Amino acid sequence: MVESDSPRVLIIIPAYNEAQSIPRVLDDLREHVPEADAVVVDDGSTDETASVAGRLGAAVLRLPCNLGVGGAMRTGYRYALENGYGLAVQFDGDGQHRADQIRPLLALVIEDGVDLAIGSRLLGSGSYRFSRTRWIGSRLIAAIASLVARWRVTDPTSGFRASSKRMIAFFAKYYPQTYLGDTVEAMVLAARHGMKVRETQTEMRQSARSSIGNIKGVFHTVCICLAILVDCIESKFPDYAQGPAPGEENPS
Repeated sequence: MVESDSPRVLIIIPAYNEAQSIPRVLDDLREHVPEADAVVVDDGSTDETASVAGRLGAAVLRLPCNLGVGGAMRTGYRYALENGYGLAVQFDGDGQHRADQIRPLLALVIEDGVDLAIGSRLLGSGSYRFSRTRWIGSRLIAAIASLVARWRVTDPTSGFRASSKRMIAFFAKYYPQTYLGDTVEAMVLAARHGMKVRETQTEMRQSARSSIGNIKGVFHTVCICLAILVDCIESKFPDYAQGPAPGEENPS
């Protein structure tokens, strides 16, 4: 539960041509986390995403071209850092994520000192269903990510996450921008650089979109597995080589 004296919360919504769904997303957030601020990062949309979000009261950051979710999220984290937010939540603009599931993520950060709390569709008795191809890809990625992160990862491609203050500072500078970098690689980088990463059971709406649901998706799954392995042999970022920088404590 988020109390009134808790750190300020920013909901970061990366959005590309989401003018139709953004009103529902913002209404959902206002109903369930009214104390949180929302910023919509318009990732080079060709529709009215930015103007619709602005009319509905959200802060809007407009990117000049489509950078992908990674680029949009790094922009959102920079905004969170520059404006002094102590907590940030990654929340999809297509309506897949549910605002009533945000508080358990925030509780992991606030109460348990977690730096990156991930909403897992596969913990507990969740009803979310993957296609066969996507399921196989997800299991392969989860196995490799678990070895690297040294804890059991169940849902490596979940983009529903909450970040601590020091995680915000890290992601504002180092958030990956490759395919699935916003989910898998971001989690691996966080774990390798001394951040505490954990999952919690989360319910999500079934999405019609699939990032790894066809032959091209299988190819990209293999690529992200190789990227994880490459991350393991690369040097850590100098300012985080010995763990998070001094003074970047978790909010409590």
